[in-house]
Amino acid sequence: MVKFEIFKGTDGQHYFRLKGANGEKIAQSEGYARKQSAIDIIATIKKEAATAAVTDEG
Repeated sequence: MVKFEIFKGTDGQHYFRLKGANGEKIAQSEGYARKQSAIDIIATIKKEAATAAVTDEG
């Protein structure tokens, strides 16, 4: 099962990481001062990612 994990870093910031079904880290966020900010970003990603465009910047 793919999942988001929210955690607090040693710097006191709240982060999330996206893990694949195999347990490997797919992505990790920047730090947020408030845990709720990380939760809100996860909700936005879950809502918007299915229709996101893929662009090649290289």
